[in-house]
Amino acid sequence: MQIKPLGDKIVLKPISEEEKTESGIILPDTIEKEKPEQGEVIAVGPGKALENGGRAIMEIKTGNKVLFKKYSPDEFEIGKEKFLVVSQEDILGVIE
Repeated sequence: MQIKPLGDKIVLKPISEEEKTESGIILPDTIEKEKPEQGEVIAVGPGKALENGGRAIMEIKTGNKVLFKKYSPDEFEIGKEKFLVVSQEDILGVIE
């Protein structure tokens, strides 16, 4: 199944940072864990519609790893996979 975002929306797959103890034990995800702030871009919309009939240029490309505002994404699931949707203006930067 493909997701085709509209306007300036971007679909992300969250990147979860594994937490390890000093002895090397990996801690599982819990409800108390912070919301993700990083994600990999899965799909990008065509750009925000402008008043002159054109489209704003999308600076983010599929495959980019990005940093975004913590509480800005909308979350949804397809099957057992979790995805996030943000607007381009909520992206703070590309991780290189």
